[in-house]
Amino acid sequence: PNGGFRCRSTHPTISTKFEFEDYLQHLNQAKIFAFNLETNIEIIGISFALQGQEAVYIPLAHDYLNAPPQLSLAALKNLLEDPNKLKIGYNFKQQAHVLASYGIELQGIAFDTMLESYVLDSTAKEDDSSAYEAIAGKGKKQLTFNQIEIDTAADYATKKLNNILQIHQELWAKLDAKLLKIYQQIEQPLISVLKRMEAYGVKIDAKLLYDYSEELAKSMHTIETQAYALAGTEFNLNSPKQLQTILFEKLNLPILKKTPKKQPSTAVEVLEELAIDYPLPKLILEYRSLSKLKSTYTDSLAQQINPKTQRVHTSYQQAVTATGRLSSIQPNLQNIPIRTAQGRKIRQAFIAPSGYSLLAADYSQIELRIMAHLSEDEKLLAAFRNNEDIHKATAAEVFEVAIEEVNFEQRRSAKAVNFGLIYGMQAFGLAKQLGIKRQEAQTYIDKYFARYPSVKNYMEQIREIAKQQGYVETIFGRRLYIPEIKSRNPQRRQYAERTAINAPMQGSAADLIKMAMVKMDKDMKMIMQVHDELVFEVAKDRVEEAKSKIIETMTTVAELLVPLVVEVGVGDNWDEAH
Repeated sequence: PNGGFRCRSTHPTISTKFEFEDYLQHLNQAKIFAFNLETNIEIIGISFALQGQEAVYIPLAHDYLNAPPQLSLAALKNLLEDPNKLKIGYNFKQQAHVLASYGIELQGIAFDTMLESYVLDSTAKEDDSSAYEAIAGKGKKQLTFNQIEIDTAADYATKKLNNILQIHQELWAKLDAKLLKIYQQIEQPLISVLKRMEAYGVKIDAKLLYDYSEELAKSMHTIETQAYALAGTEFNLNSPKQLQTILFEKLNLPILKKTPKKQPSTAVEVLEELAIDYPLPKLILEYRSLSKLKSTYTDSLAQQINPKTQRVHTSYQQAVTATGRLSSIQPNLQNIPIRTAQGRKIRQAFIAPSGYSLLAADYSQIELRIMAHLSEDEKLLAAFRNNEDIHKATAAEVFEVAIEEVNFEQRRSAKAVNFGLIYGMQAFGLAKQLGIKRQEAQTYIDKYFARYPSVKNYMEQIREIAKQQGYVETIFGRRLYIPEIKSRNPQRRQYAERTAINAPMQGSAADLIKMAMVKMDKDMKMIMQVHDELVFEVAKDRVEEAKSKIIETMTTVAELLVPLVVEVGVGDNWDEAH
């Protein structure tokens, strides 16, 4: 049901207890209604809309001079907690968090226009309306919602809700059967899963982070001293201007690239190339990476521990990435480097409380498995079905040796080819990554496609599909729009073509893990989601039972042409569990 709302004008503010009780009766009889909270930090008011009626505004906490008596949020508790009353609104996860702080557990979330829009087109950007500034002013003098006169607030809030309703009807009419399934079976049930995870949070060892921060500061100081020695003078390592002077005027290093202002560039890729032959750019890169870890994680994570819960509570953004992946902010837990010793050290600060373990479950080589499924390449399918080491299997094909004779270097090269091609990598990129000549890299790619012809066919087909319809799809029917696929700029077009190849894989992997999260037993304390990995907090005496439950859920959530494999690790901290 989409609610079939029509508009009939009524007075937009409910200001007396009598009107409130009368309106509550109407709400209690309705099967479906729309609502939206107006907040600053607290809930200041709430607007509702019933079938066939204009929205109304209920003031709860306006406290300007001579403001009339306000109504009570507590009276709405049963209504908002009733799972049988379907709710229409915008960004319900955020509203659920706010209501939870008032002891109200929002249920019956049915239609969230933010997610309806996201499922329809994940690249569409919202119009960031300045309607609020029109009623509250700008900058330092901007009023908070509780200071705004009720008539003005009501006009603003009811217009907003009427707009949400109108958008819901327009979007709902556009969702076809596949997209409807993505919305109803993945995105909508995920709201409450993410809300639970965010509210529960992750335990962090603040002392370990503080100590590590000091260690990083010392390492940075050492690098500074070495850099001064190489440069023959002291300079600010964070200043691109001073770095330009040192590298290109004082040391006469080759200028590889210029900025739009025609200055020699000190961008990361330039420094990486110079670092192959010169020691100072290498030190600068080390310094930058330590500095980023320090500012992003060791300094700020500990400061984000909630004093009440003693945990860090990230926020998962459900409608941001083009491919359907979740992203995490305040703090971002998804970008902690995995392969570096420094990144692992930060993961050690994510700990289990006493009597518990952390359990990390990771989909193994998920995008390669999805590639096998989508391309239906016989050799690739066989390698996964026979549980072979896929990089060794590829190496055996590309280097034409028996699988048991594949050496470490050959496997490394094959791994780079396997993953590189998923991201549409060309010979130039592969050569750079493996430190080999471009010609040799091209030979690897040609051999790969000769051995896995269906992969090549799939890539060519998907580029064509993207050009024809402007989007590609995941295995489950999520649409991934690729706006630049017809760009006149060749670089942008090539990038869009690479995206077209990778998006169905990344998007299908995102769908799979979201489906697993929705299907996961509510008893499981899921505390983090990082790309293809889920992290749980499990009582020590329940680890084995939890392990088999998690593996069962993650491997059976969908049936592909190859088996889904999940690797599980257990430990007292996230690094040990990885």
